[in-house]
Amino acid sequence: MSHAANPPAATLPPSIRVFERGWLSSNNILLVDETRAALVDTGYATHAAQTVALVQHALAGRALDTIVNTHLHSDHCGGNARLQAQWPCETLIPAASANAVRAWDEARLSFLATGQTCERFAFTGTLTPGARVTLGGFEWEVIGAPGHDPDSLMLYAAGPRVLISADALWEHGFGVIFPELEGASGFAEQRAVLDAIAQLDVAVVIPGHGAPFANVEAALERAYARLAWLSADRARNAKNALKVLIVFKLLEVRTMTFAALETMLAEAAIMRAAAQQLAPESTWPALMRELAGELAKSGALVMSENGVEAPAGMA
Repeated sequence: MSHAANPPAATLPPSIRVFERGWLSSNNILLVDETRAALVDTGYATHAAQTVALVQHALAGRALDTIVNTHLHSDHCGGNARLQAQWPCETLIPAASANAVRAWDEARLSFLATGQTCERFAFTGTLTPGARVTLGGFEWEVIGAPGHDPDSLMLYAAGPRVLISADALWEHGFGVIFPELEGASGFAEQRAVLDAIAQLDVAVVIPGHGAPFANVEAALERAYARLAWLSADRARNAKNALKVLIVFKLLEVRTMTFAALETMLAEAAIMRAAAQQLAPESTWPALMRELAGELAKSGALVMSENGVEAPAGMA
């Protein structure tokens, strides 16, 4: 990978536009050329109407032709159904997820297991690592990105040297390594993905969350360090996962009692798997209060005697 000594601010070609959405919804990447208007990732279900409005405004009367999902976590595909209702667009998903979506197999899809929601959607085609797709006037290579999610993909365009990294690489980290919570391998896969990114000539990364960034080498150094820290003790990944899922839910519902948190833990399989790596089930109510206290100290939530709520001003 080539890097300037002082990397420039992240700049993108005019055919690529990023809607930075915060954390509850993933970023949406709009790629427009003469033949196709495409959107990569569609945000969370509670923001679906806003996603449609953003795309409508940006396209100024033109139709959306294509949806591409890097992976099928709820914050990346939650707007699919609403966008499909607005426009009869093709929808391309990772091939490895096709059977689960076709059957709407909620045991294999992650929505219930994480305590989240996603309106049922259809797809018209699939993408596999090694495939190529033209979006925004550029040819993109599809790259497998297991680690955070076994089926996840990235998109890389050599022409503008742009990488759409989804949750495989953020400017300050990467997404929760979910497979490790359920006894599968994920740390090794995440390292392999970081190694693959390091071999690419990347000028700008468009992450799944956060602003596009240019200093890829520094981001990779932080990601490698975090991965080493997480993989040194599996409990660290489990604890991080529970904290992420609690805060994610609070961003949606704004307030929860401790009883509601305990119900969520009981019903969400991935959360249960994480908690099992941390403490005996009889102590889970105390565990939830302990995690809430740590999140409160960091400012991620506000804790009271009976429950938790999102801080004022947190979107």
